[in-house]
Amino acid sequence: MGVPPSKHDAGTSSRSRLAVLPLLPFWGLWVALLSAAVLALGFTVSFTPGFTAEEFTVDQQFSRSHVGVLTVLSMTLDKVFSPAGGLVLIAAVCLFLLLVRKAPVNAVAFGGVAMSGWLSSQFFKAIVERQRPNPALLFDPLAPETGSNSFPSGHVALAVGLAWASWYLLRRTRWARLALVLAFLVPVVVAWSRLYVGVHYPTDVAASFLAASAAVFLFAGVWNGWLSPVVARIRWPRFLGVEPAGRPAHRSPSDGPALERGSSNSSLRPKL
Repeated sequence: MGVPPSKHDAGTSSRSRLAVLPLLPFWGLWVALLSAAVLALGFTVSFTPGFTAEEFTVDQQFSRSHVGVLTVLSMTLDKVFSPAGGLVLIAAVCLFLLLVRKAPVNAVAFGGVAMSGWLSSQFFKAIVERQRPNPALLFDPLAPETGSNSFPSGHVALAVGLAWASWYLLRRTRWARLALVLAFLVPVVVAWSRLYVGVHYPTDVAASFLAASAAVFLFAGVWNGWLSPVVARIRWPRFLGVEPAGRPAHRSPSDGPALERGSSNSSLRPKL
């Protein structure tokens, strides 16, 4: 048996657990396929008026069946996962990881994953330019919005990005099961809320899952290949207690002399 890791080693590992993000084999192909699927769906619904009319019936059904508690929930999610709310959520988690957990690598990776998923919606919105459901035609419009930024949903893309980031951070921990449940549940509830409010079509929210996942896979590939080594070598402030990569940790006099390279002093070697 090997020597168990010390508390210092365990702390260092937990502070850099996102240095390498999990990736599917042939991740570039997955990015291309998911992106192509989003564009194909977006152009199909944009140039098929009858399809949009059919989808609008779903929004109208929700609009005619508003209930007090569900309305409060959906309007709360509308604010929490809005652009301003999303920035606050991501910034809060990143600052917690940076200042409380002393994990700058995790903080940067978490923010990058969440932001990439969220910003994917802006990329596809600019290409597809689908008009939002007409609030004037809804029975009870809760948050009237107009414009050509319906496809895909930014709120859902943000929820999916946060779900991926949270799963990456908490996998293989005691919170892994809860993180997995919430990673599925929260984006689905947010997607439902966008239909309930009447500001998106069903295909808008469905495409958000594909778009955000494609962006997360792309970021993970770039992070593992290029960004992570750069972040690891940044000289972070001393109060974070993080040493740059390749820099030896401080040794106190009580630690004893370090082994010289090539030393044959077997008494200082760990027992196997």
